[in-house]
Amino acid sequence: MEHDDNLYSVLETGFAQDRGTVAIETPERTYSWADIDAISGRIANLLSSYRIPHGSRVAVQVEKSPEALMLYLATLRAGLVYLPLNTAYREGEISYFLQDAEPAVVVCASSAESWCKSLAQSCGTLHVLTLDADGSGSLMQAANDQSPEFKTVPCAANDLATILYTSGTTGRSKGAMLSHGNLTSNAQTLHQYWGWRSDDVLLHILPIFHVHGLFVAANGALLAGAKMIWLPKLDAEQALHYLPRCTVMMGVPTHYVRLLSEAGFTKAVCGQMRLFVSGSAPLLADTFLEFQHRIGMPILERYGMSETVMLTSNPYDPAQGERLPGTVGRALPGVSVRVTDDQDQAIDIGLPGHVQVRGPNVFSGYWRMPEKTREEFTADGWFRTGDIGMLGGQGIPADYLSIVGRSKDLIISGGFNVYPKEIELLIDKAPGVQESAVIGVPHPDFGEAVMAVVVPRPGTPPDLSALQASLKSSLANFKVPKKIVIIDALPRNTMGKVQKNALRQDFADTFTKAK
Repeated sequence: MEHDDNLYSVLETGFAQDRGTVAIETPERTYSWADIDAISGRIANLLSSYRIPHGSRVAVQVEKSPEALMLYLATLRAGLVYLPLNTAYREGEISYFLQDAEPAVVVCASSAESWCKSLAQSCGTLHVLTLDADGSGSLMQAANDQSPEFKTVPCAANDLATILYTSGTTGRSKGAMLSHGNLTSNAQTLHQYWGWRSDDVLLHILPIFHVHGLFVAANGALLAGAKMIWLPKLDAEQALHYLPRCTVMMGVPTHYVRLLSEAGFTKAVCGQMRLFVSGSAPLLADTFLEFQHRIGMPILERYGMSETVMLTSNPYDPAQGERLPGTVGRALPGVSVRVTDDQDQAIDIGLPGHVQVRGPNVFSGYWRMPEKTREEFTADGWFRTGDIGMLGGQGIPADYLSIVGRSKDLIISGGFNVYPKEIELLIDKAPGVQESAVIGVPHPDFGEAVMAVVVPRPGTPPDLSALQASLKSSLANFKVPKKIVIIDALPRNTMGKVQKNALRQDFADTFTKAK
């Protein structure tokens, strides 16, 4: 292959020229740019020693650590496909992913090794390794015996780099396939659009099993040669300690709500900051305005998906326009966005419709689901996001997008995607339940909270405490309903479809009532 489009090769061009300088700092230790190259090289050599085919999957469910980031980079370098899994997923959920993806390698936490190894082996996986938050585990033990020198495997732009599972409205998760070219185009576009610099310092508080923390935040810093201060999650005290040394922070709305609740979160603490980015869930206008008043700069809100990485962004450069609350800004360079009617025809400015997109960042399709892939693309090649939005309207520039709803019934709670059907299937099997509807309702901290509305079987109402306990044992915590209520019947339209809009309206103030 004459030209190498491996994402790692692209990111490496941005690494600091002085490889001895600090690239990642945690509260306990630091890693240089040379360490990133050497540690990822050792892991890549280990993966290559297994002699698995180019494009084999490496499934990873581990806590956040610099070594976990090196594992991601090593997977790219070895010409394999990285498959990150949310750390909150339970055994039953992991079983589906392993059966569907058939990974050649699985890396899990030591605490999950026994059940994870059993699941992996039943799916034909030969190599199961462990990695813990402190960097210990069998992965690093084995990698330390390998050479740090590794020649990155050349990849074509359309070679698969990662699979991200995103739950489906039918309850069956879909694996979005992103190529080296998809991720490279987005990283390079954001590098220019957000003004990344080699002297930036990123406060990294996001998880690294999804787009925001891994492909936007980490890839952005790596491509810029910028240092990362690496924290497991948002801890307000830690954040206030490190913020004076940082220039960039990326978070979900929940992070900004929590920081604003701290008296110590002041303009002075943020004196070096040039950019606060919010995504993964809608940012309330009140939060936007309070933040701007307190810190003296507006949060930059953007819009993206697992299938597309970033699509739109409010302007970074004030000369290009204002950052407007309630909008996610303009299409990024090279990306096209349109709003259509049900027949895929563009509609007038200021009217809500289906958001459709295309560009070099848009995925090729869903893993082993060709029919679903065909359904999600229009005849003229646009991807149907499933979101309802509008361009312009009410004094907003005509090229600014606002997301006003989700046609696919998605709930975003604390930045995590929740699809009601998966939860409803479990609730409907519970004793005493005739049917159920799961909805998202406003929540002051999480943006949206998951709530379940249950219709009981005649004479045998469900035990709500037992139902809640059952759900907690089967689902990731962010999917478990924060409240379950019993009603006589679900509202339906003339076609018999449950009217979830009516339920959302009825229970809209469940968590936001003034006390």
